[in-house]
Amino acid sequence: QVQLVESGGGSVQPGGSLRLSCVASGGIFSISTMAWYRQAPGKQRELVAAITSGGSTNYVDSVKGRFAISRDNTKSAVYLQMNSLKPEDTAVYYCKFGLWGADSWGQGTQVTVSS
Repeated sequence: QVQLVESGGGSVQPGGSLRLSCVASGGIFSISTMAWYRQAPGKQRELVAAITSGGSTNYVDSVKGRFAISRDNTKSAVYLQMNSLKPEDTAVYYCKFGLWGADSWGQGTQVTVSS
């Protein structure tokens, strides 16, 4: 059973930055695909960014050029650096571990962007 623990959420003003972290345990992290999703109130959960075991990345259009996903296999960790934050980035952010067709989710961390 893979367990994921997210951290780094909080409240920030528009234009600010936050760095989310997710540490995995119980799985073969180095060959997994890791991703960050978010869910705003009243909206469906959406994929924000993903990174494969080989380091390939993809992003939803709305965050391209502002967010960066990275991973550190030595720490079984994935990160989401979020810059130039906008009010519409406000959501609960979830980390997802994917391997061999099975997904595991973290508990989520709240990100609020407001003046």
